[in-house]
Amino acid sequence: MADTTRYDALLRRLRWPLFLTRTGMLAERMARAFWPLWTLCIAVLALLMLGVQDSTSIELVWALAAAAGLGIIFCLVFGALRFRFPRREEAIRRLDGSLKGNPIQSLADDQAIGAQDAGSSALWAAHQARMADRAGAARPVQPDLKLSARDPFGLRYVALLGLMVALLFGSFWRVGSVGGMAPGGAANAAAGPSWEGWVSPPPHTGLPTLYLPDIGAGALSAPEGAEVTLRLYGPEGRLNVAESVSGRVGELPAATDPAQEFSIRRDGEISIDGPGGRVWQVAMVPDLAPTATIDGPGEASVDGDISIPFSVTDDYGVERGIARISLDLEAVDRRYGLTLEPEAREAIEVPLPMPISGSREAFSEVMIENFSQHPWANMPVTVSLTVTDSIGQEGHSDPYKMLLDARRFFDPVATALIEMRRDLLWNRDNAPRVAQVMRAITWQGQGLFDTETTYLRARVLMRRIGAISEFTRMTDDQVAEITQALWDLAIEIEDGDLDDAKARMDRAQERLSEAMRNGASDQEIARLMQELRDATEDYMRQLSQQAARDSEANPDQPNMSMDNAMQMNQGDLQRMMDRIQELMEQGRMAEAQQALEELQRLMENMQVTQGQGGEGQQSPGQQAMEGLAETLRDQQGLSDEAFRELQEQFNGQQGQGQQPQGQGQQQGQQQPGQGQQPGQQGQGNQPGQGQPGSGDQTGPDAGSLAQRQQELRRELERQRGNLPGAGSAEGRAARESLEDADRAMGGAEEALRDGDLAEAIDRQSQAMEALREGMRQMGDAMAQQENQMAGQQGQSEGENPGQQNDPLGRSTGTNGDLGNSRDMLQGDDVYRRAQNLLDEIRRRSGENRRSEAERDYLKRLLDRF
Repeated sequence: MADTTRYDALLRRLRWPLFLTRTGMLAERMARAFWPLWTLCIAVLALLMLGVQDSTSIELVWALAAAAGLGIIFCLVFGALRFRFPRREEAIRRLDGSLKGNPIQSLADDQAIGAQDAGSSALWAAHQARMADRAGAARPVQPDLKLSARDPFGLRYVALLGLMVALLFGSFWRVGSVGGMAPGGAANAAAGPSWEGWVSPPPHTGLPTLYLPDIGAGALSAPEGAEVTLRLYGPEGRLNVAESVSGRVGELPAATDPAQEFSIRRDGEISIDGPGGRVWQVAMVPDLAPTATIDGPGEASVDGDISIPFSVTDDYGVERGIARISLDLEAVDRRYGLTLEPEAREAIEVPLPMPISGSREAFSEVMIENFSQHPWANMPVTVSLTVTDSIGQEGHSDPYKMLLDARRFFDPVATALIEMRRDLLWNRDNAPRVAQVMRAITWQGQGLFDTETTYLRARVLMRRIGAISEFTRMTDDQVAEITQALWDLAIEIEDGDLDDAKARMDRAQERLSEAMRNGASDQEIARLMQELRDATEDYMRQLSQQAARDSEANPDQPNMSMDNAMQMNQGDLQRMMDRIQELMEQGRMAEAQQALEELQRLMENMQVTQGQGGEGQQSPGQQAMEGLAETLRDQQGLSDEAFRELQEQFNGQQGQGQQPQGQGQQQGQQQPGQGQQPGQQGQGNQPGQGQPGSGDQTGPDAGSLAQRQQELRRELERQRGNLPGAGSAEGRAARESLEDADRAMGGAEEALRDGDLAEAIDRQSQAMEALREGMRQMGDAMAQQENQMAGQQGQSEGENPGQQNDPLGRSTGTNGDLGNSRDMLQGDDVYRRAQNLLDEIRRRSGENRRSEAERDYLKRLLDRF
């Protein structure tokens, strides 16, 4: 016989685990048997709470009610037949099955053999004790409530979802409306008045409908334009409606009408007077107009795609937007072809990009368009944004003045053609001027055009424009056709073909080599050398632009390895060609020929890559800095010449035009090509009174200085169009400083043409200060871009990267850089000369015999430096 005492004691210890396990089995069996019943009941309740019975006919309601009733009965009977109440033994078996070795059943077992053997009895007793300990650690078994196998279509979840929707958007009050559909229910409803009402916000708000019987009397907030629907039941006149939120005027429906509808247009009150009536103080939430702002100036890519960032906000989201661009005529530099009044042209309208997904209540986007072919390209414009919301309200941004950045052209001929195209689009009456300028461009233009084809096309266009303008005024179709032809020609000249640029450079090298072999004159060698310089510069520019386009098209392309490569920049190439020319002028033709052959090999292996800007590798920022430094030096030299011219005027007024010996010597130190020879003395002429053909002219007159100032300003404009760092704050600040320098140069040019040298010197000083500031800010921008590996660099792979000397015998320095680390400047002489100049300025500023204007200018120089 089994030890029932130990077994019963164990069951008493496990009474709670057994009770919980049995309860779980009860829930499990009820869920499996009756899930169709509670699913059907929940679905019916959800439909009633949503008020489906109120929007359908009574016959359909009764049919659905009958079907639901039969379904409930069937599910109840079906579940009752399948349901089995769990017994205590079943709970014990489930709990025992969850334990290792079935210890509860082991305690109920008897020892079959060996009961008389003491050893066997002891072993059996130890086994029973071990099973008792294991059974004492039993825990309740969790029920298996999964019904996926019995409900593969998830009908129970559909019913639960419907109930959740009904709890959010329905009401338990609507369930009671079924009573009115029962026999005698209509009479009961008529006996007692009742009402229902809904507030439906506009669809674009995305807000839920409010059921007024669920909302107590008091404050009520509703969006502007919300529709209020009221239904009054019972004897007419027992309930009436009063409202002041719609602002309706004229003939209004009676307050006791059983069906009433109106919109909320202002703050006010809605009241239902009668049994069960309520009063709400309605606060209308206005639908505000959207807002739009332009986040910064547009920046153009290499191909002319301008990016304009903007931000939009609205309380419920915008539907659409448009950018309107108009010409800022007051800011246009009305010179040359722009002196005429522009032809009437509508503002540019561009749709704004909208988010495809996500909220449109607040977002930031970038409008990207290409206006390179528009007549207003690279002109000052005013940009304004207009956005519209769902109800038609419009929001306007503040006008934003900016430059309509577009594609820049750097080839002189292409730039001239684009300018002529702009003038023709500006006003077709510029056609005679356009023909005249193109005639000047194509006159003996063999050296300007890369191919005979482009030259002939330019000549054909020139003749056609001239012929049309001579007899009639151009039509719209003629203007469109000719301007398109000018654009296509400028693109072909600007972009050209890399192979053509390489061929021109090779041809220039071959012609120079042939001239060295044939013993050409110095003048011929100088001309061919200049041709080689121009061809090499064109080839390098083509390589740089091609690298920029490749970088924009493939930003993730890995950089080329810079290991064991000799790095060169534009300055190194220029120095090599200067050395070749110097050797030829000295008659050392063999060495010059060897250096030229080495230059050819270097150019054949030349590659422009997007690299990391290592030492010796010149980036576009470094090239721009070199160009700006050269412009600053030229401006300083031009200012010095203007100062000497001003000094000659004062000396001429005091000494009958005869200069002192010391000044004659100073004049002799000017650069050749300025009409002076070393040691030559001249006469102090008034500005603009130079003597043509006289070899004794001591300095350039104001007219020649103005011409050189104009050329320097054009060079600065060219450099401004190719500056890197456009996306940074420092880059924009550098551009603003260079714009200030450009304006100062323009003022200096006008002053020089008017003969006002003192004013011109002041403006030149302002230009130099702005140039220095722009270079400083450009240096800051380059420092920020250094870690971004932005820059186009010329990389030449040498055949022997380990050599220490270049083909011209110079030390390559460290890291493959051409040149060496020796200081080639005479530092002491530079500082001593600067000190001497300051001392001379101080001495002259203290001489009372000088005019007041000159002494004021000298004092300003001392204050500045």
